[in-house]
Amino acid sequence: MNYFCLLPLPRISFQEGPQRKKRKSEAAEAGENLDLLAIGTAVGSILLYSTVKGELQSKLVGGHDSKINCVRWHQDNGYLYSCSEDKHIVEWNTQTCKVKCKWKGDNSSVSSLCISPDGKMLLSAGRTIKLWDLETKEVYRNFTGHATAVSSLMFTTVRPPNESQPFDGITGLYFLSGAAHDRLLSVWQIRSDRKEKNAVMSFTVTDEPIFIDLTTSESKEEPVKLAVVCRDGQLHLFEHILNGYCKKPLTSNCTIQIATSGKDSDSTPKPVPILAAAFCLDKQSLLLVYGNTLQPIIEKVSLNSTESHMCLIRDIQKTMALQTEMSVTKVKTPVVNKEAKILVPGIPGHSATIKPQSSGMQKTESKRKPGDKEDSIEDRLGAMDIDTVKMRTQGGLPQTDSFAVLLVQGLESNDPVILNKVLQTRKDALIKNTVARMPVHAVIPLLHEITKRLQGHPYSASHMVRWLKSVFTIHVSYLSTLPDLVPQLGMLYQLMESRVKTLQKLSRLHGKLYLIITQVAALEKVQDVTDINQTAKLVYEEESSEDDSEDEMIADKDSDANWDEDEEKGEQSDEEKGEQSDEQEMAIEKGINGESDLDPENESEEE
Repeated sequence: MNYFCLLPLPRISFQEGPQRKKRKSEAAEAGENLDLLAIGTAVGSILLYSTVKGELQSKLVGGHDSKINCVRWHQDNGYLYSCSEDKHIVEWNTQTCKVKCKWKGDNSSVSSLCISPDGKMLLSAGRTIKLWDLETKEVYRNFTGHATAVSSLMFTTVRPPNESQPFDGITGLYFLSGAAHDRLLSVWQIRSDRKEKNAVMSFTVTDEPIFIDLTTSESKEEPVKLAVVCRDGQLHLFEHILNGYCKKPLTSNCTIQIATSGKDSDSTPKPVPILAAAFCLDKQSLLLVYGNTLQPIIEKVSLNSTESHMCLIRDIQKTMALQTEMSVTKVKTPVVNKEAKILVPGIPGHSATIKPQSSGMQKTESKRKPGDKEDSIEDRLGAMDIDTVKMRTQGGLPQTDSFAVLLVQGLESNDPVILNKVLQTRKDALIKNTVARMPVHAVIPLLHEITKRLQGHPYSASHMVRWLKSVFTIHVSYLSTLPDLVPQLGMLYQLMESRVKTLQKLSRLHGKLYLIITQVAALEKVQDVTDINQTAKLVYEEESSEDDSEDEMIADKDSDANWDEDEEKGEQSDEEKGEQSDEQEMAIEKGINGESDLDPENESEEE
């Protein structure tokens, strides 16, 4: 069974119910000496372990059906609060071992919890940070600002900075939050106007924080001391008075590192990672935990605020005591059938051929005689026939120096040198071939590594997009079959969603800057051009002649005379046409009346 979160219970006295009145004194005595350790498991149950008795006290089941992410004890009534991957928050009654209340905390998994100093409010972190009222189980405030899952929540102040105003127990307090793969620790202030939802200040560290401890501020003049242990093994100490908004991220006042002396066999000192750190009760000294997780070393160190960097030289045991010595007397090679398939450690499909042993006669012949010459190591390696280049199969086997093999080795060993060598390639064809040849079990670790690098330098992020595109294009069928794909890629989805939100604003800013730059460039070109002389170097004037004007006047007169003659001719022709038409009309009338002109001959005959 995997355990994901541990939390000890402070010493409190439980109040027994009516059914236990007869044993009240006995229960109170046991409650005063009772120290419980709450352990969250991967299956959704919570184990309560008694550190005094050294045994399992009780088991809380029925509240969650997925992995427990965080558990928190209530400082007053002894109730236990837990959050899980199933998006719910559960309030437990540890006396009855039953669920007192259960409600949905977020649309995604809830990763962290924190109870307010007065015990009336609860902070939960999923995609957003929410402040809950424990009596009504309703959201009191919402805070947004982290792109990845929040890994830590804690209040930094007990009283508000402005003590003149009445205090309701929560308004004006500050709390700290840290997220996975985020090098900034954000500080938030709970206000009554509901307008400020962003962080008021932030602390910057060198790497992702893995352990955080602080001393709460109980007055306005008392600063908050913060100890942050990063994944790179360094400890950063901050000391700051929380008094409002601060735009610039705050850097550490002191950085502590631990290294070996390097005087023995090693010529250079080696760093020793710091695992955790906690402030002592006097707030002037620290408890440091360093070394390895199996054999950690705990040391108390006094704080020196005058030095900005401290390097502690410590001689630690280099080799672990958990070693088993085994003497190898004789190596035997098993007899392998020709039809048997041999599986060796490494990448699936990448194996060397193993020749089966021959009969006993050949074994005796292969033994070296006392007078024979011993074979060299080169000859022995050549006889083993482990060169995979000679093996010709359909599609070919991946070579030991190919990018696919190196990528899987780097993901399994978490070696940054190998990962940088592979992931820094710029050839699209090489990226596609590498992603296509890698086994499917390495797809999710590769996506996690790409997600981690997307949060780094912008140049690295733009380069990782090529790998992300190839993985989604080639292995989309495998990813669609995973039942827990959403929680595994939730961090990548949140990162992409947070960056897409700023795309529109960045596009507008890019357009405005482009217009300004083009206008400035146009003005510089206009200023560089010299003034053009607009006076004409050559003027052409057309000469006017009097002869031409006289000819034009004569031509005009001739045209007028011709026009008059044409009019007279037209009138005469009209008159002639009119007379002819009159004569024709008279002849027609005579024909109708029967009258006709008599010839002169006929007239003479009649006479």
